Amino acid sequence: MLTATAVGGLTVALLRRWRVGKAINPWGPQSHQAKAGTPTMGGVVIWGVALVFAAYELGRDLALGLPMAVMAALAALGMVDDLGSLQGRPERALNKRLKFLCFVTIGVVAGVMLKWRLDITSVAVPFVGDFDLGPWLVPVAAVVVVLTAGGVAVTDGLDGLAAGTSAIAYLAYGVIALAQGQEALGAFALAVAGAALGFLWYNAHPAQVFMGDTGALALGGGLAALALMTGQWLVLPLIGIVFVVEGASVYLQVACFRLTGGRRLFRMAPLHHHFEALGWAEPKVVQRFWLVAALGALGGTLLALEAM
Repeated sequence: MLTATAVGGLTVALLRRWRVGKAINPWGPQSHQAKAGTPTMGGVVIWGVALVFAAYELGRDLALGLPMAVMAALAALGMVDDLGSLQGRPERALNKRLKFLCFVTIGVVAGVMLKWRLDITSVAVPFVGDFDLGPWLVPVAAVVVVLTAGGVAVTDGLDGLAAGTSAIAYLAYGVIALAQGQEALGAFALAVAGAALGFLWYNAHPAQVFMGDTGALALGGGLAALALMTGQWLVLPLIGIVFVVEGASVYLQVACFRLTGGRRLFRMAPLHHHFEALGWAEPKVVQRFWLVAALGALGGTLLALEAM
């Protein structure tokens, strides 16, 4: 955490010097237009610190190469997307279909590595026991990676929201991994949680820097890898409950709009913008979502520990 805080100050200064300012979407709350030009891609602090730590631990457990690779691949994808949405520059965001294809490819490769390199194919079912998925783990891994990375990216819309909720989720999986005896994996999860908390020093309201997709996609991918490597991905929707609800709110909004000929289920989606539209101050929304995330993580962790 201290490392991320120390590195974060230098990163913010460099991003400002390089004029890596975020362009704010016009469809969001008008109050957010004041944030235009805030440096983005600050997520390099989180996954950069995490990957340096993991590289040190790699000698103790080569399996750490998987979450490292997933985080790095999605961070690179997010960086390309961020570079295409900077203030004062032509918009060159990644094609959505291409982006989705990259998500799926990364997920499939992760599944293949889990199955044929790490020999991890089972899932822990609370109150039932372990269930071996065999080769079906590969498509499952793709789904878990795509949904988790997307969920964290959607959540990254308010100052400190994605960083705080991600730290909570990583902390939960750190406890689970340590309880399983996977010390290196648990230490990695706790390192990411600490890095995310350190990043909050600069990302809390009013944010001096945004993590961007550079950070959000990496955090989501790493979290998915942790869930798969511990065999505890069935409790991921609970541990990452905020990501699930945020992502679902977008799909429900679109579905409702199309099926009803223009009616909206929420005043604005994702869900955090709905509460802003109701008059909630941004810090209030973030703090309440942190509480929900903590409760979900606690419940998910207890279920995971019961299944061991």
